[in-house]
Amino acid sequence: MLTLVPTPIGNIADISLRAMDALRDADILLCEDTRVTKKLLHILQERYNLERKEQEFISLHSHNEQAFIEKITPSFFESNVVYVSDAGMPGISDPGQLLVHYCQEEHIAYDVLPGANALLTAFVASGFVNTQMLFFGFLPHKGKDRAQALQGALHNGFTTVLYEAPHRLDKLLKELSHEVPERKIFCAKELTKKYQSYFHGQAADVLEKISNLAIKGEWVVVIEAGESRDSSLSENDVLELDLPKKSAAKLISKITGENTKACYQRLLDI
Repeated sequence: MLTLVPTPIGNIADISLRAMDALRDADILLCEDTRVTKKLLHILQERYNLERKEQEFISLHSHNEQAFIEKITPSFFESNVVYVSDAGMPGISDPGQLLVHYCQEEHIAYDVLPGANALLTAFVASGFVNTQMLFFGFLPHKGKDRAQALQGALHNGFTTVLYEAPHRLDKLLKELSHEVPERKIFCAKELTKKYQSYFHGQAADVLEKISNLAIKGEWVVVIEAGESRDSSLSENDVLELDLPKKSAAKLISKITGENTKACYQRLLDI
């Protein structure tokens, strides 16, 4: 059997009784970072008298998850297997979903325990009343991919939640200040920890508030819902334009993924 176990995002007291039971009973621990998991178990053993037994620790992170799935067999889960990411809920900007999909495909029993999660904690703390929410995780770091993802995050009509690394937070706030200067945002750092901090207001205001702070740790940024901007273009939209067939074929190819030559021939046949 497989059990996905969330771990505290900062405050160790957020560990659940069910999570401790699962960690105690595991034969094999799949860990995003084995060092982090071993440290967590040591703290739980000292503070809550968590019983320990001989357990196998296996590293499973975003760079090797696919390769790991390809080499295991269903018999691997005849043992009691637990997966834990470094902090928070597995599968939320962390590995875990491929393991669940494998268990579904192979009819292997699995369970997911509820627990600490930075996404939902920050969303509730934001105070934005539009409870329809989209989660974008980490945006691409730079270039066209980042620009396109940012536009999707800003113009979808929903409250949007992002994760951001400390060394890119300044860049993100400047982008938000330029793109949606009137929009309210909420930023949270070091959630559940001693120096947990909330910042809210327009992006320029938040940027000023944190300008003299030590920006450490990952941040959660919640963006107030704005107007939806539907920029989707269909094949019919292209055909209605007064364009040469070669140009139309290129556009339709980008929209549908169809081979350009095949698309051009189809247009000729029409």
